[in-house]
Amino acid sequence: MQPEPRKTPDPVDGLEDSVLGVVVPCYRETTHILGVLESIGQEVRHIYVVDDACPDGTGDLVERECSDPRVKVLRQANNTGVGGATMTGYRQALVDGCQIVIKLDGDGQMDGRLISRLVNPIADGSADYVKGNRFHGLRGVSEMPWTRIFGNLVLSLASKFSSGYWDIRDPTNGFTAIHRAALDKLPFDRIANGYYFESDMLFHLGLIRAVVCDMPMIARYGAEESGIHIPKIVPEFMFKHIANTFKRLAYSYFIRETSIATLQLILGLSLVVFGVVFGAINWIDGQQTGIPATAGTVILAALPIILGSQSLIAFLNYDTRNLPEEPLQRIDALFTSND
Repeated sequence: MQPEPRKTPDPVDGLEDSVLGVVVPCYRETTHILGVLESIGQEVRHIYVVDDACPDGTGDLVERECSDPRVKVLRQANNTGVGGATMTGYRQALVDGCQIVIKLDGDGQMDGRLISRLVNPIADGSADYVKGNRFHGLRGVSEMPWTRIFGNLVLSLASKFSSGYWDIRDPTNGFTAIHRAALDKLPFDRIANGYYFESDMLFHLGLIRAVVCDMPMIARYGAEESGIHIPKIVPEFMFKHIANTFKRLAYSYFIRETSIATLQLILGLSLVVFGVVFGAINWIDGQQTGIPATAGTVILAALPIILGSQSLIAFLNYDTRNLPEEPLQRIDALFTSND
């Protein structure tokens, strides 16, 4: 049984005390970008439009048509993907002293008027990273193309294993906000540059034990064409999720700390592997000789699999509850106040 998802708090009064920056990665977004920028409220102090070597000159259009003094166009010499463009914006936001940095895609699918609601859990100190969740209500799901629904269902489960955030849904959602305390600790050079960026962010946030929560939202799907091809990215994402799962387990339960869960994982895997290999060898031998396996042989193969499965279930139960509870921004503030 999965833990209950964290609730998004109501608006807080201290939001105006935070320096907010918005990063808008752009590639072929001339149709929507001006409307996206107009939707961003006055609570935001800095807006970074990252022109990811756009062939249609999105950055040029913004500089020519947008008179908002908060907007700064950052240009990439080469196309780096949505992740690379976003991290360019993150770096500039840190230099400019932003305390909370929002990522807002330039395709018009995300409502900039929701920014205040998105950052509330960070502004009130209860989270380090907040992301949109399009699967909270039936209305949002009904307006989503079925290919995206299928892809998100598959990738959501894989992301739970790779990130350790079992209460988080819609991992590929690109409407996010992050506190600089978490941003400062992320290894930018190791985070994926392409469409896997959002999922890889969750993986790295899990390694630094950042507190993450969802914000219910409804995406707006218009006539724009998505650059994501589900049949292509699902196999690619699954391979990366599997690799990140092994990395997370190794770091979380063998390097950072060892606990009873470590023993459950080792014992469970060992017993299951032994039972499967022993059973397979004896089954092949029986097929070749025509002599059926004895009851004792069957039990000797089945019992380790049963016991190992129980041990792995116990480990999974521990892992689903091993969620970060103390936001990094509070931990940093505690140590800063003691200096």
